[in-house]
Amino acid sequence: MTNLEEKKFPIGTFEPPENICDIELDEYIKVIKNFPGRLKNLVENWTDDELDTPYREGGWTVRQLINHIADSHINSFIRFKLALTENNPTIKPYDEAKWAELQDSISISIKPAMRIIKGTHQRWYLLLKTLTNKQFERTFHHPEHSEDHDLRYYLAMYVWHCNHHFAHINNLKKEKGW
Repeated sequence: MTNLEEKKFPIGTFEPPENICDIELDEYIKVIKNFPGRLKNLVENWTDDELDTPYREGGWTVRQLINHIADSHINSFIRFKLALTENNPTIKPYDEAKWAELQDSISISIKPAMRIIKGTHQRWYLLLKTLTNKQFERTFHHPEHSEDHDLRYYLAMYVWHCNHHFAHINNLKKEKGW
């Protein structure tokens, strides 16, 4: 793996688990519960200059990453709810790179995004704790990949997403000595 690949994928690319047992599922749910606090502890005292530092050359700034997390996770929460209330719904993809270039991602305080992440994860965690194994088998259709995903798989992917972006920010902090 090259240095650029390591910076892009500090924990590696998402590897879908073949089988997710209930113990792993409980661990995934804990990640969803604890992620907002971990992220807050990581960035709460950062200056605007630090927040406006790209996590890698040619990459998003930390401010953009935090806003991306808010956008992505609220979309994921909605996809969970769609899968739970509709029969294999086709979800709406979005251009996350273009969203990250909008003014609300590049110029405002991270506080609104952090509140979105906290609130979304609180609701998501409570929802996840109530789901049965049968409900975790529910699916949605992703038109970009032309694939159906069940909610166990999708939860594993979002646990990876949490850890992936946390590592981007944490590695930058270590690299810069902040």
